[in-house]
Amino acid sequence: MRLNGIKVPHRKNTADIAPVRLPLPKTVSIPMSMHIGKPAKVAVKKGDIVKVGQPLGTADGFISSPIHSSVSGKVIKIDEAVTSVGSRVPTVVIETDGKQEVWEGVQPPEVSDFDSFVKAVKSSGIVGLGGAGFPTFVKLSVKDLEKIEAVVINAAECEPYITSDTRTMLDKPEYLFKGIDALKRYMGAKRFIIGIENNKKPAIEEMKKRASQTEGVEVHVLPSIYPQGGEKVLVFNTLGRIIPQGKLPLDVGAIVINVTTLAFVGEFLETGMPLVEKCITVDGSAIADPKNVIAPIGTAVKELFEVCGGTVCEPAKIVYGGPMMGIALPSGDEPVLKMTNAILAWNEKDAVPPKITQCINCGNCVNHCPLRLDPRSISKAYKRNDGEELMALCVDICMECGCCSYVCPAKRPLVQTNKLAKMRLRAYIAKQKEDKV
Repeated sequence: MRLNGIKVPHRKNTADIAPVRLPLPKTVSIPMSMHIGKPAKVAVKKGDIVKVGQPLGTADGFISSPIHSSVSGKVIKIDEAVTSVGSRVPTVVIETDGKQEVWEGVQPPEVSDFDSFVKAVKSSGIVGLGGAGFPTFVKLSVKDLEKIEAVVINAAECEPYITSDTRTMLDKPEYLFKGIDALKRYMGAKRFIIGIENNKKPAIEEMKKRASQTEGVEVHVLPSIYPQGGEKVLVFNTLGRIIPQGKLPLDVGAIVINVTTLAFVGEFLETGMPLVEKCITVDGSAIADPKNVIAPIGTAVKELFEVCGGTVCEPAKIVYGGPMMGIALPSGDEPVLKMTNAILAWNEKDAVPPKITQCINCGNCVNHCPLRLDPRSISKAYKRNDGEELMALCVDICMECGCCSYVCPAKRPLVQTNKLAKMRLRAYIAKQKEDKV
């Protein structure tokens, strides 16, 4: 038995291309919300001189993350910017001085036990780099370490185009295994499973070579079936365990962590440099010469196009992330974020949505849903505003992978409807609680 999914074109055009470093931009715009949870609290003011690695924002609550400067220069504005998802967050705008001077406080952290390890991870500003943006220190703040039976390292990188995780495995494997060593030493984890799709042969060879020299590390080569990198899917296909509705991987004995996230933890413990730059795949039909690019966080995404030979046409659509779960941007002025693993830009032909026709009840959406949901029934319940039925249909566990929309012959926007239905369900549950008070 395996969970359902779909075959998508790989288009890993940049897998064999080592990343190039972006020339320093004139300004960066660094939002205080680049993670799930409460935005960071601004810790600088207009006119301040800042250096690389210096805190710009402090974590404001348990589920929050500190933000650091990716450049040295002068704070020219504390703005309120509208993010790609429509929320307003404080944003620190810095004019770079070209020096890239490192803040004096950047030092390898002193780590001796579990508590100091989690504290160090928090101070680094690291969040889930696979796209979710969940603060990593929260995930590692396990109350009962005995519950950890396995750490599943997500190296699937199942979306088309994206190869930044692949480059981590090829370019920084030593830091990944330093991260593994840290989880062994400070969390007592004994079993590590690197889950990687079979379309990444050089990375598989590198991981197997390193794993053979490291006790407790296994490499599971998985079929290239999207969404192999989904947390529930990966846990099932590596450990054979189903994460129940409303539960976390830890409830079935697992911690799931992205491969680049864990490699960063290993690198931070050695260097003390917080998360200030990202390796980003830049690709799509509007890009002249696709590449992997290393850029400071806060760089306008359009600046990444220049090191890729520019664009062959005016991009009709620009997306954070992959074509299946990515977020469309209003313009190329949006900044590189902590979670940005890819920027895709398409020409008009590729960006035009297909014509939507009537549902023919073929059942493709149900048959290919990894979690065996029924998008047809969810859509009907959403249109009826039936919160009770949405709850019964378990729409809240939808991972928004887009398999349903991809296989629908009528080209119906099923995943978008699922997202709206989840919001409607949350409102329904809140109203139920309110009525009981």
